Amino acid sequence: MKIGELAKQCGVAASAIRFYESKGLLKSIPRKSNGYREYPEEAVILLTIIVTAQQAGFSLDEIKQILPPNISNWEHDKLIAALQKKIADIELLEKQLKKNKSQLKEVLKAIEEKPSDVACEDNARRVFKRMNKTFKVNRK
Repeated sequence: MKIGELAKQCGVAASAIRFYESKGLLKSIPRKSNGYREYPEEAVILLTIIVTAQQAGFSLDEIKQILPPNISNWEHDKLIAALQKKIADIELLEKQLKKNKSQLKEVLKAIEEKPSDVACEDNARRVFKRMNKTFKVNRK
């Protein structure tokens, strides 16, 4: 199949396919005498894996490390380890995002609790003082 058909089947641009080839994720396909490249069916599978892995948070370097030279010959233990590491990374990120969200809610609450008789400048000092006290404890 030609690059346009491959791109359409996988929902990516032809330029993305060329980019993945330049990064060594897809095998470079030599041009035929007519100037076109004919991609094998396995290119659909590889491209789908690459796109799905990127959507799951894998970097191109991480994908390159786990892709086997032949798609019928996966290194099971290496793949499992990479997936477990990515899950652990995501869980750590979720924990950090939860902490960030909590801190932002505290700041918002402090701002919204501005007494009506307090000037904005004084309220800013009050909020910063509260933030400094709250976040010093949570920085550990």
